[in-house]
Amino acid sequence: MSHEEHSDFNSNHPFSQIMVIINEIIGHFGKYHLYLCLIIFANKFGVAFHQMAIIFLAPPAEYHCPDRNETCCDDPIFDRSKYSRTIVMEWNLICDRVWLKDLTQTFFQFGVLSGSLIFGMASDKYGRRPTLIASIVIEVFFGVMCSFLPDFWSFTIVRMAVGFAVGGIMVIGFVILMEYVGNANRDLISALYHLPFTLGYVVLAVFGYYIRDYMYFLLVISLTDVILLLYICILPESPRWLLAANRTFDAIALMERVAKINNLPTEDIQRRIEFYQLEHRLMRHRNGSAIDLFRTPNMRKNILVMSFTWLVCSYCFYGMAYYISHLTGDVYVNVMASGTVCLCACLIAIPLMKFMKRKTLVIFANLATSVCMLAIAVVPEGNASLALGIIGVLFSYMIFVVVYLFCSEMFPTVVRNAAIGISSMMARVGSMIAPFVADFRPFGQWCAPVAFGIFPLVAALLCLLLPETKDCELMMTLEEGEAFGKKQSRPRQADTGIDIAEGVT
Repeated sequence: MSHEEHSDFNSNHPFSQIMVIINEIIGHFGKYHLYLCLIIFANKFGVAFHQMAIIFLAPPAEYHCPDRNETCCDDPIFDRSKYSRTIVMEWNLICDRVWLKDLTQTFFQFGVLSGSLIFGMASDKYGRRPTLIASIVIEVFFGVMCSFLPDFWSFTIVRMAVGFAVGGIMVIGFVILMEYVGNANRDLISALYHLPFTLGYVVLAVFGYYIRDYMYFLLVISLTDVILLLYICILPESPRWLLAANRTFDAIALMERVAKINNLPTEDIQRRIEFYQLEHRLMRHRNGSAIDLFRTPNMRKNILVMSFTWLVCSYCFYGMAYYISHLTGDVYVNVMASGTVCLCACLIAIPLMKFMKRKTLVIFANLATSVCMLAIAVVPEGNASLALGIIGVLFSYMIFVVVYLFCSEMFPTVVRNAAIGISSMMARVGSMIAPFVADFRPFGQWCAPVAFGIFPLVAALLCLLLPETKDCELMMTLEEGEAFGKKQSRPRQADTGIDIAEGVT
């Protein structure tokens, strides 16, 4: 088949056409898209609050034993000049119990891991809207409950439930935006999606500074999420998911409403969608599941490499963040400095994603992260190693920004949330490993930097196996997902009919 014949064949492919049609109907970015961004961005503040809250829940505690010279006792007197009450003070998490304060964060991250996977799969089956609303309700309810619990183990278990909800919110909110926004603005919105997290990270330091009692601190950051219960009334479903789930009339009604708000014509929407469904019976395809990501060789290779990339990214980010935490003895300055570095990473990623390919950018950022971390192993501690640590955090967070978009573009609608859920789950594994690796310092100054620096290099090499997704329309079916990247022709722009890959039948 000649290239001209191939282009003509792909321009008539039903799934490729319907993806272009959706954005022609609702627009690539209009007033409704701006409204959707604002309400989705709002939930990232709560994600940041709960993810990073452990900094102020369990800071290092100063204490002494009454009338004794011992360093450990059952009735320590804590210095409350800086914090009036923390979980360390409340449950005496010192000496042989000090490991429990890290355990509560491990449980939380396990909750995030589980939530990313389970809510990701549930949203592919039951829809983006109901699963995101369920995540918000769980986050608010258990977040408030957490602040009143009287013992360590109930606190830890309920915090894990909060993490479970946070995992769902992170995954589903991003997918909703990517399925609404047109190809031309997808990279910009993907980067901006991470800004509220970095701002929430900085704002958390303000809460921590003014609220020194952990119970009131938890209560306040949890109550800020109550406004998100408005999602029950205002959150829309994804039109792409509705079509993938064969809920055609619901999809048409939703697209008519969005088009009207965006000042686009609505008269022809029903005819266009029904015409393509009538002409192309293949529009009625089966729903996918997480298992489908591993059934076929191309998607299996893509999800395995992507999952490893997410794991390494999170592993390195949290590892370097631990290093940055030693910038100064003032924890509030530490948090603001780390948040500012992440904010800069988001802003730098925006123009880079506009002009660079996704794969190239991920490979470059992994290599830069690896170089920074390996260099720390041979550079004497001081300003130079500090600068390298800051640059390492910047590049590792930049990878986070890019791989969210990269992953959402690489997999079809019927398994997109499952793919991001699995990848996000692996990122949580990385974040749980990082603190243990950071404690390699007693074995030598070089041990932890080398342990962190090797894996981004491996991730960069593996990313060479991935297809490029820049300027490609989002896929809908498992068949498209498996064909994507095989003998790939030039990328298909949003306003053309050229398909994203050869071999689609």
